[in-house]
Amino acid sequence: MLRLITGRPGPSGFGSATTAEQVTHGIDGSNLTAIVTGFMFNLICIYLIERRSLLMKSLRVTGGASGIGLETARVLAMRNVHVIIAARNMEAADEAKQLILKDNKDARIDILKLDLSKIRSVKAFADNFKELNIPLNILINNAGVMFCPFQLSEDGIEMQLATNHIGHFYLTNLLLDKMKETAKSTGIQGRIMNVSSLFYQVTYKGGIRFDKINDKNSYQDKLAYGQSKLANLLHSNELSRRLQEEGANITVNTVHPGLILTPLMRYTSLSSKILRVFTYFMWKNIPQGAATTCYVALHPSLKGVTGKFFSDCNEHKPNKLALDEAFARKLWDFSNNTIDAALKT
Repeated sequence: MLRLITGRPGPSGFGSATTAEQVTHGIDGSNLTAIVTGFMFNLICIYLIERRSLLMKSLRVTGGASGIGLETARVLAMRNVHVIIAARNMEAADEAKQLILKDNKDARIDILKLDLSKIRSVKAFADNFKELNIPLNILINNAGVMFCPFQLSEDGIEMQLATNHIGHFYLTNLLLDKMKETAKSTGIQGRIMNVSSLFYQVTYKGGIRFDKINDKNSYQDKLAYGQSKLANLLHSNELSRRLQEEGANITVNTVHPGLILTPLMRYTSLSSKILRVFTYFMWKNIPQGAATTCYVALHPSLKGVTGKFFSDCNEHKPNKLALDEAFARKLWDFSNNTIDAALKT
């Protein structure tokens, strides 16, 4: 907590006050290609907001012009990485691309459509990416939705789990062979990051309600969000274990970006605003919020480091449930079965 408040660096030499540019200083990623998903990071679902029309106008600003998705893409491009922005809103993604190019005319930025809440959109994105016939070194599975009222995706899956976990799980599986192929042909270790949250500890009793995922009556938005974030962590750990067993030259880690102040916070409830006043020392700005993701994606000191959880650019030990291998395997099977069922409908 003291490091969080003061910004004092941890063992890595970086801390909560470090920015994405600082953690990547001097790194040349000109031989790397990265996909950054979930470009509307950390948005509260629009259904929570009474002023819906005003929020819709601000979405473009929050997700593109000032979100950590943009900052992550911008800094990676600054370090000469070829960045593929995966976004549901292509207009917002193109605006983000133009903003990056305005400051860095040599940036290599492409955009592809991806709606993580839809299984078939994930499949289409993977197919479209493969058609580009380019390597894939880095996959950053950014977050999706947060604190949604109960709703089902078009595939009949509770929306927060569908977007934050199932979509990324399926996308990762579809792109894994490409990443293995790239790592083998180039000799460069691939890196996969799942963006989770310390909120993974705030979930339903037992962690993940496999038999009640779509139970509307007992649904609680914050616990459902924590459930999806726990799923991110379990996914990373199980995938890391499987790749190590296989001997694949790919690492998998989980990232907590921190509490990020974005323009969207203007529209949160009065109680949330009061809470922010008393927890102001815990909140990060956007360059700080993108730091841990960029650190895990690019820093040479993390070569070979896998199956870890990072917060404030330093390793953080998760709780016992997040490290439970049997529980992670159960989630793995549940996720595959859920996707298979969705594809059959």
